[in-house]
Amino acid sequence: MSEKVAIYCRISNEYNKKNQSESIQNQILLLTQYAHQNNWSIFDIYYDENYSGLDDNRPAFKRMLQYAQKGLFSIILCKTQSRFTRSMTTAEKYLHYIFPIWGIRFITIVDKADTYDNQNKKTRQINALVNEWYCEELSQNIKKVFRQKQMQGQYLGNYAPYGYQKSPLDKHKLIIDSTTAPIVHFIFEQYAFEKKSYSSIAKFLTNQKIPTPSQYNAMQNKDIGRKGIKSEGVWSASTIRNILHNAVYIGDMVQNKENKISYKSNKVVSVPPKNWIVVHNTHTAIVSKQLFALCQNKNTI
Repeated sequence: MSEKVAIYCRISNEYNKKNQSESIQNQILLLTQYAHQNNWSIFDIYYDENYSGLDDNRPAFKRMLQYAQKGLFSIILCKTQSRFTRSMTTAEKYLHYIFPIWGIRFITIVDKADTYDNQNKKTRQINALVNEWYCEELSQNIKKVFRQKQMQGQYLGNYAPYGYQKSPLDKHKLIIDSTTAPIVHFIFEQYAFEKKSYSSIAKFLTNQKIPTPSQYNAMQNKDIGRKGIKSEGVWSASTIRNILHNAVYIGDMVQNKENKISYKSNKVVSVPPKNWIVVHNTHTAIVSKQLFALCQNKNTI
């Protein structure tokens, strides 16, 4: 009776763009051929597209591990160890502790990992170390490129700030959104000249059924991934405050306000204002510097 094998493939955004040989289709072809050559029965093929090897919450990855724990197959087959994980911690956890308990043999074709070969353990540990180093170096390189672009005044946000849109000619340049820019100007005038508070301005916009920034993005098909966005939203005092204190509205690009704490985590922390990256006059202002300055000298909730 032939052994049952689970084939696992993964590709990240980076490889998807640059390396067609790492495509899911090519991985599956290589691994199915290898399984047939060894007379193994393929239990199932699992794959995750556009997921980092540091992410343990990959849907197919988690599903495969659930079936592995139930003993529905005895082998997990990958092209390389990095397709399974780029985390040293995850590699050590499964390859050298959990898989032996579950009776799972882990095999890779290219870098020759095989958990049934005790002499192979150092190779697997070196693979794990190199794979994590790759992630750290890639993260540093990406951050360096981002900083260079920010210092050039290029906009790198996923969505344009409320009142602006990304130029169709250059996604890193902001242009006025004729629909929402007047609302931004109205907010500044109400706060500076009418002495309205954050909360009273928010209440007025809500009563007038003006779409909130997140709703407006959804209406423009820019925010499809968000859940639970209602047709009629509520403006918050914090949204008004953030608009009034954002120098983007005087034509300045202010970025690097938050940073990820580590390439291993999606958690972000606030950056002190002295370390923000500010480039002046990168786009058309919605409000004058004088009006903006008036609003900075007030503190009304």
